[in-house]
Amino acid sequence: MDWHTQLITLYLAVCKYWQEVGWALAQRHAPYADLGFTDEEVVTIYLFAVALEEKRQIKSIHQHARRYWRDWFPRLPGYGAYVQRLNRIADCFPSLLERFCETGAAASVAGLVDSMPVILARQGRRFNAKVAPELASSGYCPTKHLYYYGVKIHLVGDRRPDTLPSPRFIGLAPAGLNDGPALEQVAPALPYKDLYADKAYEYLKRVSGLPFTVLTPVKKQKGQEHLDAADLWLSRAVSQVRQPVESLFNWIEEKTGIEIASKVRSSQGLLVHVFGRLAAAMFVRNVLPLST
Repeated sequence: MDWHTQLITLYLAVCKYWQEVGWALAQRHAPYADLGFTDEEVVTIYLFAVALEEKRQIKSIHQHARRYWRDWFPRLPGYGAYVQRLNRIADCFPSLLERFCETGAAASVAGLVDSMPVILARQGRRFNAKVAPELASSGYCPTKHLYYYGVKIHLVGDRRPDTLPSPRFIGLAPAGLNDGPALEQVAPALPYKDLYADKAYEYLKRVSGLPFTVLTPVKKQKGQEHLDAADLWLSRAVSQVRQPVESLFNWIEEKTGIEIASKVRSSQGLLVHVFGRLAAAMFVRNVLPLST
């Protein structure tokens, strides 16, 4: 499939979503709005440039569209106006992500869960960061050994042997919120019997009333140097089962560059960065293959 067909496929998918749901989330309450350049075009340019042209900054996205897609989008406004339009419809992207992630009934009795950081500022700079204070906070990522200011993406998906999981829940939380409490908030809605997680979710094994069994690698006790053979085997088995969800995050980062958000300057911009890039990735993974 050439890029022209891919662009048309994305535009039609966005238009269908807009006719059914998106228009209600992007209503204007001003007496006048110039919509010669439509919201559907705003979204299509962003998603296509991120996922299929590997553009990471909105400025480079706009420059690319102006240089190569003028025939497709003749009413493309200037850079400043484009950013304003994009931020104005930021609330549409979570809903669009949900549309591109539609999976139907649970295909597995087992689920996988993990989180990844979205970094607005790192190390010493995090103390002066003030972007999106209602969404972001300071936290620590043990995987990267990194203190940062930002948010976490939490993903829960159906386990599918020999392939990446199918996302069923994707949420956003401040970096300072531990993974366990974040998962506990959505636990009643998850349709699994077993949920495979990393050590950050270990305390949930002691929480009563959960509708599923939490399986994590075994943590060493204080003063313990080595795990016994049974615990070591269990830890390896759990890690092997949950490895695909880590691979899914790695693929999303490689495809969209979602992890670094140092250019974001507002709450709306952060929503666009996170949910827009997730929607772009899920379009490539779930929607585009069905149209080939």
